[in-house]
Amino acid sequence: MKTKQVAGQHRSFISTILLCLALLTARTEAQRLNGILDHGALIRTDTTVRRIHLVFTGHEFANGAETIRRVLSRHRIKASFFLTGEFYRNPAFSGIIAGLHKDGHDLGPHSDKHLLYCTWEDRDSLLVTRKQFQKDLDDNYTAMAVHGIERTPIFMPPYEWYNDVIASWALSEGVTLVNFTPGTSSNADYTTPDMQAKYVTSDSIVARILRYESSSPTGLNGFLLLMHIGVDPKRPDPLHERLDSLLKTLIGRKYRFEPLSAVVQLK
Repeated sequence: MKTKQVAGQHRSFISTILLCLALLTARTEAQRLNGILDHGALIRTDTTVRRIHLVFTGHEFANGAETIRRVLSRHRIKASFFLTGEFYRNPAFSGIIAGLHKDGHDLGPHSDKHLLYCTWEDRDSLLVTRKQFQKDLDDNYTAMAVHGIERTPIFMPPYEWYNDVIASWALSEGVTLVNFTPGTSSNADYTTPDMQAKYVTSDSIVARILRYESSSPTGLNGFLLLMHIGVDPKRPDPLHERLDSLLKTLIGRKYRFEPLSAVVQLK
């Protein structure tokens, strides 16, 4: 019994050491980028550089894809798309994936099955084991490989919800965890009127983005600005329909746009 207890303590000690080393690695990368970490994930790059990273996630919807592709092409902007394995395997989305790949955008993982890693009430309470996490991530990469997409070592977690342990597991797989920069509500573009108080209109989102830009001393410098590649058809005002005018405004304010692969050190 005592031997088992000692072995358990030893495993716990080793896990703690590995977690600390992984978080130190993440912190070093953030310092190199003059960026900001949250729970081990990079949420903002250099706040002294007038640069924005457009990031898109996708799982079950893709009704904004063609508009997004067209607008990005018009402005000669490369973005980063994080898509689930379910998205990559959906035959209806194969043309979209091929088009994004051809356009030269980043294509990365967003969890194979769009798992919830930790509880909403306590993000330190994990809902997956390390083995489950690894298999799910590997399956996502396998789905990408079918489309000829290489193992992009940048990963946005499903639901944009994770903790330090998830970040350390990702780093141990040679993958940098990233998440959106908070403050603008752009990530709420998936909400629908039936969500009542949670629903945020696209007018409100755009206004918040521009208000944050003008009121913050560092503007949107280094922002990971998140939108969804598709949303529930119940949403009457999809944000992607406002993307062109938003980009025109931000370009007019002297921002440039780069994919995350241009700044995150690829392993």
